[in-house]
Amino acid sequence: MRGLSKSRIINHQQCPKRLWLQVHRPELSQTDASAQTRMDTGQVVGDIARQLFPGGVLIDTPDLAQAIQDTRALLAGPPRPLYEATFEVEGVLIRADLLIPDQGGYRLVEVKSATSVKDYYYADAAIQTWVVQRSQLPVTRIEIAHIDNSFVYPGHGAYQGLLKHVDVTEDIGGLIDDVPRWIHEARATLDGAEPVVLPGKQCSEPYGCPFTAYCSPPVAGYPPEILPYNRGLADALRSEGYADLREVPEECLHNDTHRRIWRATCAGTPELNPQAGEQLRALPYPRYYLDFETINPAVPTWTGTRPYMQVPFQWSCHIEYADGRMEHRAFLAENGDDPRRSFIEPLLETLGSDGPIFVYNIGFERSRLNELRDPFPDLASGIDAAVDRLVDLYPIAKANYYHPEMRGSWSIKAVVPTIDADLGYDNLQVGGGEAAQAAYLEMTDPNTDERRKHELYDALLDYCQRDTLAMVKLAHFLQAGPE
Repeated sequence: MRGLSKSRIINHQQCPKRLWLQVHRPELSQTDASAQTRMDTGQVVGDIARQLFPGGVLIDTPDLAQAIQDTRALLAGPPRPLYEATFEVEGVLIRADLLIPDQGGYRLVEVKSATSVKDYYYADAAIQTWVVQRSQLPVTRIEIAHIDNSFVYPGHGAYQGLLKHVDVTEDIGGLIDDVPRWIHEARATLDGAEPVVLPGKQCSEPYGCPFTAYCSPPVAGYPPEILPYNRGLADALRSEGYADLREVPEECLHNDTHRRIWRATCAGTPELNPQAGEQLRALPYPRYYLDFETINPAVPTWTGTRPYMQVPFQWSCHIEYADGRMEHRAFLAENGDDPRRSFIEPLLETLGSDGPIFVYNIGFERSRLNELRDPFPDLASGIDAAVDRLVDLYPIAKANYYHPEMRGSWSIKAVVPTIDADLGYDNLQVGGGEAAQAAYLEMTDPNTDERRKHELYDALLDYCQRDTLAMVKLAHFLQAGPE
């Protein structure tokens, strides 16, 4: 009889092939930055959950047999909260986030880092409950504790109210009877050959799969999936036998953006509308090219911040003058203190009072600036003035430029390498927003040695500067127009 864990059963429900590969071909797994961030976040939230129920015991031994034995011994003693209590029934092993003593038994609490109870959490709780109940432990209530995003951190380590406990006892009642069938199906999959499962939404929902690269290797050419905002169309084209966008008849496409992508892809040449240049040439100097980096911890660390609130810690700004001169200024918070005031004060000074402020996808920078008005009312008028000067390069680029190698994307990282091959991100130590967050956390960790801190500091400056230099190059390219 194959041993199973709760997570393996859940993985099987998402995709049988995922579980089979996890057990039989684990070397094919690739954990991306977002998956690692999710795991790290879960660990931090779990630590806080334990702090909110003090006086308990953490069962943290990696030896599962010992963890089961320790759990039994602790349950036989005086009632107290248990963290990571470990149970095994019929070859199914689970570790409960929290067991809280209650009148007549224990509350079983699953801790989640999301801000609401997701539908797929019910199966998770049902498996936990099935195992615990068959271990002869009286369970009085089953709860899911999730982040309450209305919580505002008051400081001084006071996290009461961060987690909202939701009683799901009645919600999972019918699912508990399904658990034996789920176990049987998972074991049957593991005892068979590799399942044949075509790529689909199960590759990313509800969680990203670490075997996506194996199941969906990069496809040569230009598959119909590059058409943005229309997975249904791509599926329909596939079903009609079109594996490459260049094979698709134009009459199959009814969206102007899709037709533009199709034209450029079939021709193998970019399209650039001269109207972009007209828009940009009408704007005055000096011109400012601005980019932010932010951190959004699930557990807020600075007084007055909320869970998952985007807190800016870095900016880069290229300043272009009418005579062609270019100047670069930057800010990066160097320690773990609240970076917001030290971020906004030099930024407002740098931006001055005149000239357009170019950003790429305006919603992000505008929201971050507006969020700084309330904590710093003395700076509100300067912030408002800066917001009024923002100019978004994204819709200008999207409406007027497309290159086949953008492959359906107008992200800055997709657009700029088609204009200047030297402005890619592959040669940077920090090459994306999630990597920047991870680098900032490591840089501000007191346990990080000074040499590593300096290395990360330079890498973060290089990354943010690359973003604003990319905007400069893009603006110049669009303004020059087609040759």
